[in-house]
This record gives sequence, structure tokens and C-alpha cells, in this order.
Amino acid sequence: MSEEMEPSDSTKKLPKRPLDNAEEWEWRIYKEEMRDVRQDRTEWRLQQKEEKKAKRLKQEAEKKAALEEQEKKWNGRKYTVSIALPGSILDNAQSPELRTYLAGQIARALVVFNIDEVVIFNETGSTGNDSTEGSFSGVGKRGNANVQLARILQYLECPQYLRKNFFPMHNDLKYAGLLNPLDCPHHLRADMKSPFREGVVSKYTPSKKKGSCVYIGLKREARVDKQLQSGLRVTVQLDEDEDLETDGRALNGIVVPPSLPREQRGIYWGYSVRLAPSLGAVFTESPHRGGYDLTVGTSERGEHADGVRFPSFNHLLVVFGGLKGLEYSLDSDDKLKIDDPSLLFDIYLNSCPGQGSRTIRTEEALLITMSILRPKIMKAGKNT
Repeated sequence: MSEEMEPSDSTKKLPKRPLDNAEEWEWRIYKEEMRDVRQDRTEWRLQQKEEKKAKRLKQEAEKKAALEEQEKKWNGRKYTVSIALPGSILDNAQSPELRTYLAGQIARALVVFNIDEVVIFNETGSTGNDSTEGSFSGVGKRGNANVQLARILQYLECPQYLRKNFFPMHNDLKYAGLLNPLDCPHHLRADMKSPFREGVVSKYTPSKKKGSCVYIGLKREARVDKQLQSGLRVTVQLDEDEDLETDGRALNGIVVPPSLPREQRGIYWGYSVRLAPSLGAVFTESPHRGGYDLTVGTSERGEHADGVRFPSFNHLLVVFGGLKGLEYSLDSDDKLKIDDPSLLFDIYLNSCPGQGSRTIRTEEALLITMSILRPKIMKAGKNT
């Protein structure tokens, strides 16, 4: 035991125990002295406990202050951009191969414009609980287009070395292997060095049974300090002095939020996929505290996009309609008691006035609109 952890001299000395045939008053004095010794030692333990607590709180405060100071120097992106569109756009494709290719076009557009979240909503206002989990419902005209689009988008966003862990054989993904890769910054090859990597928690535990092992697409796994459930996808920040090319012990790293690469260094780290049962649920089920502080709707009945100025925002949402427009999605949602879809949004715009075609497909509107909005987003997005 270290010197500062030992009790004071007064508490270390034990009174001499009387003989078995000693007088009663001698035993009484001995018991009183032992009671004092126990009280002193209890007080000493409490004092040590308080000192440890104060030291821990001080270290945590210093660590938090250092992190806040470091965050001030970050040149990343704090604001987020979300896109919402109906899964029914797949129903406009004539074959399973074309449905899959259309989903691949959407995924490519999302990553090109650094979209952080994509919401697939049911424009018929169904109350069903759509999920990418569970049994296959078909890729033909009668299949669930919302679920299929979400599943393909999830598959393409996942790094190639992790796909076998999260995506078993499924008919929705039958033609996904033919799609163009997204080639995002987090789709790393084994010979590429990066401070962050996506991984899956291994079923193996470190030798000292502390923390977890994470497979990150390299010959060596990463060892993190947290005990995590196996099969969980995580983002790992590796120590900067780690040499990825040599074989040997596991790499050291820590588990961080998936948003940290974007917030800290401005590295785009893919998108998340959310299914919404209706148009209204796109807004009410937002993952951000306080929801989206700037919402934009797109329609041929909106105002000219060139003249629109964006106010500053933290979380932007841009909503696209299907083949029948946002009006159909609004009419199908019984919980929305309005008739004009423009009332749902802060800004309601037309990104392609004077169009030469009677209709603009959603995948086309996505590229046109985001190309126009990109400079407005970069100017108005908050990074503090």
C-alpha cells in the first residue's frame, strides 16, 4: 500500500489486549479504545474515498475542458442535411434489375452531395411498421418498394468488408452486386490509412477480458476499452501512432459516434436510413433534438429556387414527392389536417421552372435540386 494511502499513526496502533483473567474495568477500557480505533479507520476510509472522488472529478473536468478547447480548433461540419423521398419511385421501374439500378442512382446522388440522413416514407400513409428486418416480400410490382429501397441504400452505404456480417442473402439485393460502388471515405481498403474505420464487434474478447475486439477490415483487429455486444457496427478512432502495415498485436482505438469524423475533420462518413410510415412521420420522428430547424419542400408549384435565401440552420430537411407529387402524400396522411403542402415547409421551391418535360422524375429532381441548393447550404449551415 502506498504511503499516502496508509492511515495515520494514531489509527495504526492497536491497544494491547488484556489477559483472559483480567479485571472487568480493563476489558471495558480495551473495548472503548478499540471502538475509537475503528471509528478513526472508518473516518480515514471516508476521507480517502472523498479524495479519490474529488481527484476523479478534477480529471474529468480537465478532460472535458481539453476536449472543448480541441473542438474549437476542429474544422469539420456540424450541420446535417437530410433527404426524404417516397419508396414508391421504384414502382415506376419496369423490372427488378431497373428497380435496383434506380436505387443505386439515388445512393450515388446522396453521397455526392454529402447527405447525412435519407428518409424513405410511404406516400400512401400506411400505418404498417415497415422494417428492413424480416422475411422477403418480393422485388416485383407487388413488393414493398419502401423496404426494398431502404435495404439497398443500407447495403451500398456499408463498407464492403462488413457486408457479409450485416446482409445475408436476400432477393431484394439480388442485383445489388451490379451497381456502381459509392466509394465513400469510410469505404477503406486494407492498404489505406485513416484515423477512423468502421467495424463490427467480434465475439472474441481480449486476453484480460477488458473491452472488446473489433474487426475493421485489416489483418489485425482493434481493441477498444468498452465492453460491447458482438455483431454491433461501430466507428473506431485509431491511435495516430499505430502502424497498420506490420503484423502483431491488436491495434488500440476507441469507439466514437459516427458523426465525429464529420464534426471533427470534415470527413463525410456516409448516411443513415430511416423508414417513415407517412409524410407527417418524416417530421415527427426526427432523430435530432428539437427536430429539423429548416424544412424545404420541392414542387413545380413552388417559388423559383434561384431567388431563395436560406436562413442559418443546424439540421436541414429537403423533401421530394413521388410520381404524383407531395399533394398526393399529403392527402393520404390522415393526421395532417391541411390541404396545401406548402404550409408544411419553411421554404417551398421549384428547382426547375420552365421544364421541357411534363414531369421530372424524383431521381432527376434530386440531382437538379441539390446542385442548386449546394452553395446555399454551405453558406447557411452552422458550424458552431
